[in-house]
Amino acid sequence: MKKIALLFPGQGAQYVGMAMDILAKFPELKQELQNFDEKNNLELYKIMKEGPEEKLKETRFTQPAILFHSIAALKMLQQEIEIKPAFVAGHSLGEFSALVANGVLKLQDAMYLVHKRGEFMIKASEGSSYAMSAVIGSNPVTIKDICKKVSEHNIVVAANFNTPVQTVISGTQKGVHEVTRILKEQKVKRIIPLKVGGAFHSPLIKKAGEWLASEMDKIKFSETNIPLISNVDAKPTTDINKIKENLRRQVTSSVLWLDSVKFMLEAGVELFIEFGPQKVLAGMLRKIDRKAKIISIDTIESFEAVKEELKAYE
Repeated sequence: MKKIALLFPGQGAQYVGMAMDILAKFPELKQELQNFDEKNNLELYKIMKEGPEEKLKETRFTQPAILFHSIAALKMLQQEIEIKPAFVAGHSLGEFSALVANGVLKLQDAMYLVHKRGEFMIKASEGSSYAMSAVIGSNPVTIKDICKKVSEHNIVVAANFNTPVQTVISGTQKGVHEVTRILKEQKVKRIIPLKVGGAFHSPLIKKAGEWLASEMDKIKFSETNIPLISNVDAKPTTDINKIKENLRRQVTSSVLWLDSVKFMLEAGVELFIEFGPQKVLAGMLRKIDRKAKIISIDTIESFEAVKEELKAYE
């Protein structure tokens, strides 16, 4: 049997109107979203449908919106095709989506946790001067070494290892600016400041990981036989205690997406299926291995376009 991995995107893929075509076709999913709103006194459905975009970009709304869209796309597939993945993996918050996909978390619980996670990441950053930037066209090891040296004076880390040529740095404003200066001296041309609400995946938001751990203790995590590839070590695990500990650590640890994809490719994965808004992970995957096969499912139209092809993998 061919090995398949299910992938789930992180923050930044959201757009106003996301998942609405799926919800129109599957009213039970719309009801699930409205139940979440009612239970948590939110208007996530309205924000996803109508915006405004600035509201949707708020981390506490972005995270559950992307998770819900991802799982809605997955459920749309599962209505018609039964696919048994060898692995699940998600980029940052996408790891929670992956844990719904392999049965560890219930959808409502995962949405609650990422909503709180978003709140905690912002709260932990309050009062600090922080920044994040995407570095395009420089070696990840070089960036990591520069960050380590600069951190002797101002905290800055390589937060996301996305592809061989894209690494995100995160930390204090002074630290990020100093790393940027050094990279520009090395003729790195593309360094893009990111609009974020905190220094995500850096030691500056350590409190957020601790607060999240307290919330996770209230939630049931079920056993699974489908391994999750963790962001923090790029290794597979089905151990519930390990999964919870990695989710706590993930808040301040680097996202080892590049190594995670490499692991799955070396383990023999022949098809990756990305669920959720846009095709961010597909773009990353092609930068990692141009020969790797990936299908992205965002809308009903995108699913219909690949449905017959996917039936061969049942």
